[in-house]
Amino acid sequence: MAANVGSMFQYWKRFDLQQLQRELDATATVLANRQDESEQSRKKLIEQSREFKKNTPEIDALGKRSKEAEAAFLNVYKRLIDVPDPVSALDLGQQLQLKVQRMHDIETENQKLRETLEEYNKEFTEVKNQEVTIKALKEKIREYEQTLKNQAENIALEKEQKLQNDFAEKERMLQETQISTASKLEEAEHKLQTLQTALEKTQAELFDLKTKYDEEMTAKSDEIEMIMTDLERANQRAEVAQREAESLKEQLSSANKSLQLANQIQKAPDVEQAIEVLTRSSLEVELASKEREIAQLVEDVQRLQGNLTKLRENSTSQISQLEQQLTAKNSTLKQLEEKLKVQADYDEVKKELNILKSMEFAPSDGSSIQDAASKPLEVLLLEKNRLLQSENATLRITNSDLSGRCTDLQIQFTEAVSAVADQKDLIAKLEHDLSTIQSLSTMHRPDAEGAAIQNLETVPEPIKEATALFYGQPSSASIQIPEGQVDSLLSIISSQRERFRARNHELEAENHLMQHTMQALQSELDNLRADNIKLYEKIKFLQSYPGRGSGSDDTELRYSSQYEERLDPFTSFSRKERQRKYQSLSPWDKATLSLVNPNAEIYLLQLVSLPN
Repeated sequence: MAANVGSMFQYWKRFDLQQLQRELDATATVLANRQDESEQSRKKLIEQSREFKKNTPEIDALGKRSKEAEAAFLNVYKRLIDVPDPVSALDLGQQLQLKVQRMHDIETENQKLRETLEEYNKEFTEVKNQEVTIKALKEKIREYEQTLKNQAENIALEKEQKLQNDFAEKERMLQETQISTASKLEEAEHKLQTLQTALEKTQAELFDLKTKYDEEMTAKSDEIEMIMTDLERANQRAEVAQREAESLKEQLSSANKSLQLANQIQKAPDVEQAIEVLTRSSLEVELASKEREIAQLVEDVQRLQGNLTKLRENSTSQISQLEQQLTAKNSTLKQLEEKLKVQADYDEVKKELNILKSMEFAPSDGSSIQDAASKPLEVLLLEKNRLLQSENATLRITNSDLSGRCTDLQIQFTEAVSAVADQKDLIAKLEHDLSTIQSLSTMHRPDAEGAAIQNLETVPEPIKEATALFYGQPSSASIQIPEGQVDSLLSIISSQRERFRARNHELEAENHLMQHTMQALQSELDNLRADNIKLYEKIKFLQSYPGRGSGSDDTELRYSSQYEERLDPFTSFSRKERQRKYQSLSPWDKATLSLVNPNAEIYLLQLVSLPN
């Protein structure tokens, strides 16, 4: 369609109908002149060739053909001379076609923008869901870490309690051993000084072992080394005890030998034999106690070795469990790292979301931006909706107040206009009366100058009386006014006129002020209407958010129609056309428009509605 219109436009532009009409007009003029000349030449030819009557039919045929050709040309000329030039119409059609195509392009672009907006909304929803998932995963990781920490603390406390119990048992046993050894050493006195020294060393070593264990409780390797050291020292003490037992056996054998020697001698008194017997029995008792102590130490060494083996087994099992937990943690950490790599733009999206929150949901009260950023989007939307609703209610109340004030001012303005009209009528009557008096004063002449007295029937009676008094002529009425009151009457009329004029100026000033107030209120009302439309647009945006209900009342329906009307492209196009029509007016027409009709929009509507 656009190609056909364009080709037709180019064809008619090349055809140049106006030039063809001018050429046809010139040709028609020439043909008319030739017709006249042909008639005259035909008459001459008929007169000259009467004797040649045979040529008359041929001449008539030629004339007939010429007339038919001229008549056909004139018929074509009459049809084409009044044909309007279609170039302007085709140009306008082509412009309309371009506008329609542009409108189609705009609709396509609008559809694409809507699809893009829907994609952005979907991406925003996905990002929000991802944020919730990440928060849940972080919370799970935090709980898992807390659980592991609690488990590790519990295990450490259990191990510590167990080790404390073991060492308390060891300490108790060592204290018992110390008490028994001390009693034995007290009984043995100076003979077992070496054994007492060894026991004191053992006690010191055990005390050092307890101190080292309390200081290095968390290091299991040091504990194992300390236990091994204790075992080695116990073995050494057992060896020392065995050596002492051997030495005691040697002493016993030497005592036996000495006893045998004493028996052989048999010269010693009975007291010495008794002493030797006692010495021998004491040595045997001491030897038996040493053997029992050695057996006890061997049992302690075996028991400590068993405890060490159990401790190693428990440590190995715990280490394997911890390694398994560490492997599971590493796998979970790898999965979370992969998720973080997939969601690498989380910080950027979160930053953009915070920027959008700060731009769209900026805190209007004393709350800080950090508090607003920490709140979820639903809470911000609810707060923004409440704020917009409160602003809308405030603007509605303000609008109703302004509407009431505007109504009152319109009533006052109407009353003032009616009062001004009445005052204007009174002023016009007064000025007419005064002009009548002035004309009478100019028309009055004395009788010596030959002027006749005019008919005063049309003049009001008070003016007649005032005029008569002013010029010293009696009135037709029987009431006589003193001459001193003439000046006072004129001064009263003049002062009344001045008062009316001042009152007229005041009323005009009030009228101007009222018009200015009306314009200000109208502009404020337009601004409020525009603000309400913007608020309705924001409310509509908030209602389009998922999960929000949409309510409607008369006010929203009214602003909805205004909002849709503002978005209507045909309305905006009509407004632009009216503006273009107004701009095409001459300055005199614009001045007449501003004088005749102060409301330019109504005049533009009337102007556009006029036929072209």
